[in-house]
Amino acid sequence: MTPPDDATDEQLMHRYAAGDAHAFETLYDRHGMRLWRYIFRSVRDVATADELAQDVWLRVARNAARYQPRVGTGGQPMARLSTWLFTVARHRVVDHLRAARPTASLDEAVDDGHTLADTLAAPSGFGPVRRIESRQQARQLLAALEQLPAAQRDSFLLQAEGEMSVAEIAAATGVGIETVRSRLRYARAALRRALEDMA
Repeated sequence: MTPPDDATDEQLMHRYAAGDAHAFETLYDRHGMRLWRYIFRSVRDVATADELAQDVWLRVARNAARYQPRVGTGGQPMARLSTWLFTVARHRVVDHLRAARPTASLDEAVDDGHTLADTLAAPSGFGPVRRIESRQQARQLLAALEQLPAAQRDSFLLQAEGEMSVAEIAAATGVGIETVRSRLRYARAALRRALEDMA
């Protein structure tokens, strides 16, 4: 039976654990592209992003039976499944980056002749990114994103692609809420300056 579109991620995960393959497909449809973009913008290589994303989804499938959302006093999940998903992805990205340093340039072809700058055309949860009007603007914004310190870039991408709250980012990265707020504030300021320079 196909799960209804209004089923929560947590309900879908439990249905998948009980043998409903359609529930997994629905989860993948909801989060697959955002997860891939987060990984790709972190590692800057299509093949690596594909491999890491596949590994994350395999881990989700393997751990479905053991998945239990943390529940608050009102019975509602304290941490969304998407937070767990992006936390798993972040750990895989960190492991990969420790093992190999990316060397891609903005002009390097990464897939079918597309460059890194072309990937910014994908929908994003960050308003100014959606306002990118030209390839040159995309290049400038991507360059600004790449210039961010790693911790700021990671926090920004977890919020923009993972739609994670400040508290969720803090839990995923192991730092305090004020540290995450500061990282996001600096990242947004730098990206805002880059957008203003485009005008």
